[in-house]
Amino acid sequence: MSFATPLFLWYFMPAVLLAVLATPRSWRNGVVAVASLVFYAAGAGATTLLLLGCMAVNYLAGPALEVRREEPWRRRRPLLIAVVGIDLAVLVVWKYAGFATQQFANLAKVFGADLAVTHLALPIGISFYTFHHISYVVDIYRGERTAQRNPVSFIAYIAMFPQLVAGPIVRYREISDQLPQQRTHRLDDIAAGFPRFALGLCKKVIVADSIAPLVDACFATHGADLTFGTAWLGAIGYTLQIYFDFSGYSDMAIGLGRMLGFRLPENFARPYSSVTVTEFWRRWHMSLSRWFRDYVYIPLGGNRRGVARTYRNLGIVFVLTGFWHGANWTFLIWGLYHGGLLVLERRMRWDRTPAARGKRLARRALTMVLVVFGWVLFRSADIGEALNLFGHMLVPDFDGVSRTVASAATNQRVVLLLLALVIVVLPTHPVTGPFIESSRSRGAMAVRIAVMTVGVVYASILVAAGTFSPFLYYQF
Repeated sequence: MSFATPLFLWYFMPAVLLAVLATPRSWRNGVVAVASLVFYAAGAGATTLLLLGCMAVNYLAGPALEVRREEPWRRRRPLLIAVVGIDLAVLVVWKYAGFATQQFANLAKVFGADLAVTHLALPIGISFYTFHHISYVVDIYRGERTAQRNPVSFIAYIAMFPQLVAGPIVRYREISDQLPQQRTHRLDDIAAGFPRFALGLCKKVIVADSIAPLVDACFATHGADLTFGTAWLGAIGYTLQIYFDFSGYSDMAIGLGRMLGFRLPENFARPYSSVTVTEFWRRWHMSLSRWFRDYVYIPLGGNRRGVARTYRNLGIVFVLTGFWHGANWTFLIWGLYHGGLLVLERRMRWDRTPAARGKRLARRALTMVLVVFGWVLFRSADIGEALNLFGHMLVPDFDGVSRTVASAATNQRVVLLLLALVIVVLPTHPVTGPFIESSRSRGAMAVRIAVMTVGVVYASILVAAGTFSPFLYYQF
């Protein structure tokens, strides 16, 4: 089930909100837990059992991982390693077994052998709920939070349907104080959360889904039909599509969470306004960046043990970031590409010079171009396709675009693509989502009214017409 479908918008979401408002406070986590499992089962089917099994292991381990004066950390550490190992093993087997066996099969063919390739259906949201589980047990082990004794509240945290299948990644420390059964929940939360949800719906349905066919046509173009214009149109189009799709999902998730009485962390802060790639990663998918910082980068030593180890730690983090997104060499190279850019920025320190600080517009343009090239790697089916696109992007010609791309470039799609481009090049502040959710200014009120009237009506018409495509991050 997706947020941008008639079943969710007109039946599931209203029913859950009414149930939360109508039940006593002590029952509300139960409503969220049940609704979340139903939501997940509707899309995941039998693999829901995998989610339930992982939740059982981490829930049962929680109390044993708590800090106790009479028990040294060395006695708890083997249990932590075992539980995190189980979580990672589930992720590796279900997400990477096919990729790994395919590589072994390719190598075996060189020597004339024939090996079988494993094919497993990827459970929806496995990358996200695995990181939630690891956050839970590590935060308890570190003594930052106590274990959750109430199984219903634990299920509500892990399986909470707004963020279960595509984030944001909610660390346990960020939400543990919101899980008590007696937390407050008022109509004000729905009034504040719905505009945020509506903004995300407009981003996804009106912008991302509208330009998706144009992007698909560009990336499907090969051979003599692939031109300089087609390559750049596809690259820029995908740069806009993935932002409006994923940030739209995050806005919808944060808005839904607020309507249910939870405050979920922000996930985007106008990333395309960054003047360095380092700043880009502080603004793009922020919950993922924070997770890797707190549970990988800092435990490895961060930047405290010399320059060489800092670069090594950054490399490890971005290799994992790349592979976290998918089992494909393109994701690995994409991660190495961004990690290399961060190392280069640290090494050169050019952004800290007076001359560099005075060239913000040029630096922002350069960062945008570097990010666009990265998205070509991310979107391409394989390395060969990415290299082919890079070759055409770097060699100008005057051949225009192919007939297929021209037919996909309808007036509506071109206008929306240009509008999206204008939006992303606007100044850094304000960040629209938090602005319309919390601000009481006239500007925020005007945006809220526009989104909840014209925007929602138009998006609803598109949803009813069946123009929906799945959220891009569902595949991760």
